[in-house]
Amino acid sequence: MKGLDVLKGVRIVEQGTFITGPCCGMMLADLGADVIKVESPDGDPYRAYQGGNYSPHFQAYNRNKRSLALDMKQAADRTVFDTLIREADVFIQNFRPGTADRLGAGAKRLQELNPKLIYCSISGFGGDGPYVDRPSYDSVAQALSGFLSVVVDPDRPRFLGPALADAITGIYASYGILGALFDRSRTGKGRMVEISMLEAMAHFAVEPFAAYFALGTVPKSADRPRLAQAHILRTRDGGLIAIHLSSLEKFWTGLLAALNAPELGTDPRFNTRLLRIDNYDDLGRELDRRFQQGTVAQWVERLGSSDVPFAPINKVSDVVEDPQVKHLGLMVPVENPHAAKQSVRPAVQFDGQRASGVHPAPLINEHGDAIRAALAAAPQWPQR
Repeated sequence: MKGLDVLKGVRIVEQGTFITGPCCGMMLADLGADVIKVESPDGDPYRAYQGGNYSPHFQAYNRNKRSLALDMKQAADRTVFDTLIREADVFIQNFRPGTADRLGAGAKRLQELNPKLIYCSISGFGGDGPYVDRPSYDSVAQALSGFLSVVVDPDRPRFLGPALADAITGIYASYGILGALFDRSRTGKGRMVEISMLEAMAHFAVEPFAAYFALGTVPKSADRPRLAQAHILRTRDGGLIAIHLSSLEKFWTGLLAALNAPELGTDPRFNTRLLRIDNYDDLGRELDRRFQQGTVAQWVERLGSSDVPFAPINKVSDVVEDPQVKHLGLMVPVENPHAAKQSVRPAVQFDGQRASGVHPAPLINEHGDAIRAALAAAPQWPQR
């Protein structure tokens, strides 16, 4: 098994729970950083999300890490923690504001122990302000940031499936840490990196905000698919096909060829892109009627041969078997797995090199004895 190594030698202490902090740590671990996940003796609560102590949810965001269980109320464990901090490059936490200070893991104290430390604090709404004492979760951040308003059908509102705000915030946090690491290479000084779920999701929705500031109209969930000329269409065998015609006329003419429907091209409702935008719902009904005359396999063949941007809406099980996914080696083995034997590899490649496998998410305190023994032998960062 070979992983990525662009962050080899970067030492990270992550004291994260659930998704935002662990996702941030995972993003950096996937690039080769050595991440020691410090957990309470009971472990990250996400371990038990669906019972047991090793949920698939926990596995998703904690691969390529080592686990060390510490009771921060015990002097000996606080000494272990402080030793790691003195040797670390980065510390990550996603506690509610004030909790890190109560645990002895606040920024002021840790950066006094290690002035070169990059301290990353992830919160729901920021470190202060009128909402500072409110709890926040993924759904709350999606709603408050405006993101939900531009993706959810207001007539039948439903949350989207994945924990988008949690994961996106973790990715933004890793991006901030990488910037701080580069800055430290020039200045030799640590940085305080702060990111909230509210800020991350508002930035993620930057395009609708730009439209609001430029046009003075409040964006709606239907705007993006209408302007992009994107449709989801059901087939005769019950499958779903997504198409995205964008602004290039050739994709519209390609769709007409695939449908063998020249009459749509002369229909006065649809014969220009702006008219197709204005009559988006009418066009959707016309396309629905035609797509229900063929199967997914038939439309894949016809759309593919007509150079239309499209894809069947794959189930997760379909993605695993997809020819392009297999060609990219996107599903890789988990080395010495505790549970699942496969995972999705890191998305990036460097000079054509991509990860060919991952280490499993750790069991609680799986590496605790080895880390403690290494620190007892020499007060320096314990090697893997």
